[in-house]
Amino acid sequence: MEGWKGASVNQLVWKRTQLISIVVIALLLLMAILVNTTALRQQTWLRVLFGISALNFMLRASVPLILGALSGILCERSGIINIGIEGMMLAGAFGAFFFKVQTNSWPLLASLMVGVLAALLVGGLMGFLHALFSIRYRMDQIISGTVIIVLATGITSYLFDRDAVAQGKFGEIRIPLLADIPVIGNVLFNNPPITYLALILVVVLHVAIFYTRWGLRTRAVGEHPSAADTVGINVNRFRYLNTTLGGMLAGLAGGFLVLEAVGQFQEGMTAGRGFIALAAMIFGNWNPFGALAAALLFGYTQALQNELLLAGVTTIPRQFVSMLPYVVTIVAVAGFVGRVRPPAAEGKVYETEAH
Repeated sequence: MEGWKGASVNQLVWKRTQLISIVVIALLLLMAILVNTTALRQQTWLRVLFGISALNFMLRASVPLILGALSGILCERSGIINIGIEGMMLAGAFGAFFFKVQTNSWPLLASLMVGVLAALLVGGLMGFLHALFSIRYRMDQIISGTVIIVLATGITSYLFDRDAVAQGKFGEIRIPLLADIPVIGNVLFNNPPITYLALILVVVLHVAIFYTRWGLRTRAVGEHPSAADTVGINVNRFRYLNTTLGGMLAGLAGGFLVLEAVGQFQEGMTAGRGFIALAAMIFGNWNPFGALAAALLFGYTQALQNELLLAGVTTIPRQFVSMLPYVVTIVAVAGFVGRVRPPAAEGKVYETEAH
């Protein structure tokens, strides 16, 4: 009975969160259209809050958060806590940079694709390592995630060649007709490929988790592993697979930073994005669309930070503006963490009776 009540409360909170997210996004789009198509764009503070520049930056800032949150969803829906997203992201960024530098002499598209594959492989390796520590060696999963972060930070700092330069990055791909839609078209349909891929993956992962056999088994493994084992599902195999796939998505988030956003690698360049992605996953109630909405919210706070600094707003201390994304993250998680329910078997090592 307690489990049923907990699930009912969880669904109620999720529906309420969905409603709030839809209303906020609708208001944001409405204000953006009004500000960018009427005389309201003459108002500096409205332009800062709702200008096309702010919306474009919001989407760019959200992409690594979206991919990181999807990574966390894959892992935690399977029962593996993953706070190592930051480390997987950083390792993926370095892998993309290293192989991009090695292939600078190749045609640009081929070189960039090698960088993407490297980010996926390195991130997947880190995900597999996390699964190995958590499942085979039964390490506390929080500690294992911390080890991944420390390992990635140390290795990338040690191997990073400050004289190396990656030449070129992904450019924007304009989708005909759709890109001509006022305001929305310029924001959503004129982006580089990894941005499109991140948005597509939200839909794909949502369908996969809630409407496929693999998704049903994944949720069963994360909620009731003993029941899943009883009907013949190999619980730990699913956990290995999904944690590795989650690592690949986190690695792709790092690859985005190097191959699409910045164009180069910098030590510690993820700058806490992995932890914000983790917060987006929780805020989104372990649901891909919820995570998307949360990532856009956190990305919007980063866009405000950028726009306020570019607009030369001096009435607000610069330090406060810089910490805005992190403050919003803390407030959001603090307000929702007690009201959402993670997968029931999250963080619990499972052993079959055969062992």
